[in-house]
Amino acid sequence: MTTNGAPVNPPVNLPGARRHEGLRNFPPVEDWDHHVEYDAKAHPRKVPHTYSLIPTICFNCESSCGLLAYVDHEDLSIKKFEGNPAHPGSRGRNCAKGPATINQVHDPERILHPLRRVGERGSGQFEQVSWEEALTDIATRIRGAIVEDRRDEVMYHVGRPGEDGFVERVLQAWGVDGHNSHTNVCSSGGRSGYTHWMGYDRPSPDYANAKTILLLSSHLETGHYFNPHAQRIMEAKQNGAKIAVLDLRLSNTASHADLWIAPWPGSEGAIFLAVASYLLRTGSIDREFIRRWVNWDVYLERLHPGTPKDFDAFLARLTEDYARYTFEYAAEVAHVEVEQLEALARMVADGGTRLATHTWRSAAAGNLGGWQITRSLFFLNVLTGSVGTAGGTHPNGWDKIIAHHPLMPEANEAWSELLWPIEYPLTTNEMSTLLPHLLQEGRGRLEVYFSRVYNPLWVNPDGFTWIDVLKDESKIGLHVALTPTWSESAAFADYVLPMGHASERHDTMSFETHTSKWLAFRQPVTRVAMERRGIPYRDSRDTNPGEVWEENEFWFELSWQIDPDGSLGIRRYFESPDRPGERMTQDEYYETVFSTNVPGLPEAARAQGLSPLQYMRRYGVFEVARDLYRLDERPLSAAELEGAVPDENGVLRKPVTLESQPPLVGEAGAVGLVHEDGTRTAGWLSPSRKLELYSTTLADWGWPEHATPGYIESHVAATRIDRADQEFVLMPNFRLPTLVHTRSGNAKYLNEIANTHPLWFNTADAAALDVGTGDLVRVTTEIGHFVVRAWATEAIRPGVVGLSHHMGRWMQDGHPGSRWVMGKVDLQRSDEGVWKLRYVDTVKPFTSEDPDSERIYWDDPGVHQNLAFPVQPDPVSGMHCWHQKVRIEKAHEGDRYGDVEVDVNKSREAYRRWLAIARPGPGPDGQRRPEFLMRHVTPKRKAYRFAAAGATR
Repeated sequence: MTTNGAPVNPPVNLPGARRHEGLRNFPPVEDWDHHVEYDAKAHPRKVPHTYSLIPTICFNCESSCGLLAYVDHEDLSIKKFEGNPAHPGSRGRNCAKGPATINQVHDPERILHPLRRVGERGSGQFEQVSWEEALTDIATRIRGAIVEDRRDEVMYHVGRPGEDGFVERVLQAWGVDGHNSHTNVCSSGGRSGYTHWMGYDRPSPDYANAKTILLLSSHLETGHYFNPHAQRIMEAKQNGAKIAVLDLRLSNTASHADLWIAPWPGSEGAIFLAVASYLLRTGSIDREFIRRWVNWDVYLERLHPGTPKDFDAFLARLTEDYARYTFEYAAEVAHVEVEQLEALARMVADGGTRLATHTWRSAAAGNLGGWQITRSLFFLNVLTGSVGTAGGTHPNGWDKIIAHHPLMPEANEAWSELLWPIEYPLTTNEMSTLLPHLLQEGRGRLEVYFSRVYNPLWVNPDGFTWIDVLKDESKIGLHVALTPTWSESAAFADYVLPMGHASERHDTMSFETHTSKWLAFRQPVTRVAMERRGIPYRDSRDTNPGEVWEENEFWFELSWQIDPDGSLGIRRYFESPDRPGERMTQDEYYETVFSTNVPGLPEAARAQGLSPLQYMRRYGVFEVARDLYRLDERPLSAAELEGAVPDENGVLRKPVTLESQPPLVGEAGAVGLVHEDGTRTAGWLSPSRKLELYSTTLADWGWPEHATPGYIESHVAATRIDRADQEFVLMPNFRLPTLVHTRSGNAKYLNEIANTHPLWFNTADAAALDVGTGDLVRVTTEIGHFVVRAWATEAIRPGVVGLSHHMGRWMQDGHPGSRWVMGKVDLQRSDEGVWKLRYVDTVKPFTSEDPDSERIYWDDPGVHQNLAFPVQPDPVSGMHCWHQKVRIEKAHEGDRYGDVEVDVNKSREAYRRWLAIARPGPGPDGQRRPEFLMRHVTPKRKAYRFAAAGATR
């Protein structure tokens, strides 16, 4: 067979392909251009349909599982989506979100044309405009900000998922420091905990080969990485691995565990430190790994300066320092049985170097000091030597690749105080949750604000403050919502621009699903089908529904219009390499990327008789490497060593200046480490290139008392909750594995699976309040309250209530929205700053092109709880501490389901109180932020300093 005139011979190995007695679970690759299936609805007649099976990747969560789109030869319509067996991460399997992509593509209420606001901002009234009108307006404003050196007035606020490095390249070409992520509501606590160990900010557990698996809640396993992780966890379980889960709920993952512990929120760190103490006093540690890779000498120097620099002396001191973390102490703090903790410690010790641990959001995102919970969890990996081993826990950078275009813009010198306020120099990453408060304080303004597949007023806490700011044109000059679906925030935009779903756009994606480094390719499948048939098109607007455009082409065109004559130096980064004066096409961009920066792909493609781009269009993925272990021990190459000189700590450094640009993670010029035995290896990305038991960064930037793994009492610790006054801890940061924020709201399959939104309530607590399942209760927070239905269950620990964040969708009457999932609300604000939201209509059947819209039987839109949460930024990580201290009582007279009331004056008071516990920079040498911490758009080193002085390190 051929692909675009090039033969495919022989087919590559498909990790997800399976056979049994002559049956196979996927059509062979050689049939993917001409696959015949019979129409099931025509039975008993045999009515054949011929399809092209074109790979892409799911757009509904981060794990980027592979999909095959079935494109009908007759009319080029997409019939369905199934898994891609070539994908190493998902191996042809998908959770419900993958096949539900077909709902999103064919959603009768999706946004199909560019829209511009008419009337006041927030009126929800829009008119259709041309792409050219929208681009001209946006480009003119951005060009003005650049020319007038207002480079911090352009901001791109991103949700998930986007191609790593793509928009960062665009923003760097513009010379703006405008990349804003959602990390502070997602993973800052987890990132900080890992970062201060190893520089890398995410874990990558080798579940399939583990002997013991320890999960701090199951959020990631039931949320982002449900499919690829669940596969491998169950494989390990079948091979005899033991699973321990710490979770306040009896989640699906906890139900599969050999040991389920439901601790008091925020006490998890004390539990892990008690286990660490057990490992130390029983000698269940990997001495040689610790000796070689932990900065134990710094630990002694800083904490025990009179102790000889001797490893055995260090171990003795370390054991003494953690002796206070007894099982009894941890059990008292966590309100669990001592026997459970003893069992956990034995499981961890038994795992040895095959201990796979994981946390991401959960406790790390819920609690003040949650980053120390993560740091304490990884302490167990360090002590057992299960770091980078088979069955252990790896840094994400070993199992991930970012494929950059070789023509990269020069680093800029801009630094946005709206993104990186001086109060939070160690934040991971941008302080996005504080943006409306910082704008209200007058710290800056935005000329153009892009919300990209992101719904800030719904996802973030304190959503009514977001509304106040989004409506204020003096603070945000132009709000551009880039989104494939309607959201609450889009209603407050000036432009709503339709972007493509999983089958309508280009992206490369790579994530740490297991011990494999793979790059997957999302692509517009109808466009690919048209190209194979020789059908001409201009760009993806000619191949997608309506005028839906893919983002990459949008960014290229917008950049071109910002710099039409090339005088700003922007245009050249988006110019065709072969057609001077013309814009680069997506084929040219990705052919260059795949040919130059994906190791092994050109050779694999050549063996197939394909170009690298043809290979990726054919298979949708390429596995760069697998089974990569102990890369910290990788010998440095001659090129890496050339010009590198060890500093006083053995870190190999090349000369840098203040004009140098740091990498995404790590320090500029640092390449590796010289060990005591003279070997020179890559090491880690921390400042010392070792695993930092003692973090000099934390110590030198104002947090010496937390420089080692320790226990920080949470803002919702049991000592701070008055149970006699009906106070509880509300856990709002979990979700079901079927719905992801707002991206999946227009998927009817998913809404049919999950369409109720109860407050999880321990049966004993419910009985004490005389509350039964289905009863309305009022939940009062620091700044307001909401009304929700209770669900009495044994599946949550006493003293804690839980409300998933997968529902609570709304639209105002007369505003556009998604009727599959949104209820209609009346939204009122008093002159005193008190907001009230009340449902006036539920989800109900409606008439549309899709007959299923008239078959809707669910009516619950859920409760938008986040509106009633104040911002609670952790002073170190910047993480919004999601857990809430609440008071619960029976609903008051006149309360209705879904009511939310908030006083934004109280929101402001809460913001100021949390801001007061921060410890502002600058840090050593007048730095705004440590250079080694991750930053999506890294400026020159001089931008990190308030007063750049000197020329070299």
